[in-house]
Amino acid sequence: MIGRDDQESTEWLDEEAGPLVRAYALTRGRARPTTKGEDFEMIAIIATVSTPAYAPPGLGPEHMSILELCVRPRSVAEISGQLGLPLVVVRVLLGDLLSHRFIVVRRPQQEHQTVTEELLREVLHGLEAL
Repeated sequence: MIGRDDQESTEWLDEEAGPLVRAYALTRGRARPTTKGEDFEMIAIIATVSTPAYAPPGLGPEHMSILELCVRPRSVAEISGQLGLPLVVVRVLLGDLLSHRFIVVRRPQQEHQTVTEELLREVLHGLEAL
């Protein structure tokens, strides 16, 4: 029989995913950034604009870690990997930092390539060749 202490210690831990409550606590229950229209693509580049001497109300040590890390511009995916935080958490934290104007976001250039009938034929022929 598992003692009460053993049961409580494993109740909030998933062996593969790690602690289940921490991400929820870091984002204060939010699953999306509070900034409108910003979804922080994985390849978007984040750069620190200014770093406060101390964390303003509502910002925690994870926010400050992101600011320190992004003195050298980094992608959203790289921030997630460097800090060991889930991507969804990093996106929420970045939204907080953007609303305080501590970071800037550089989105990748989108190429406007027109899909033509000829291009579709080439793709079709390539697939048929497989």
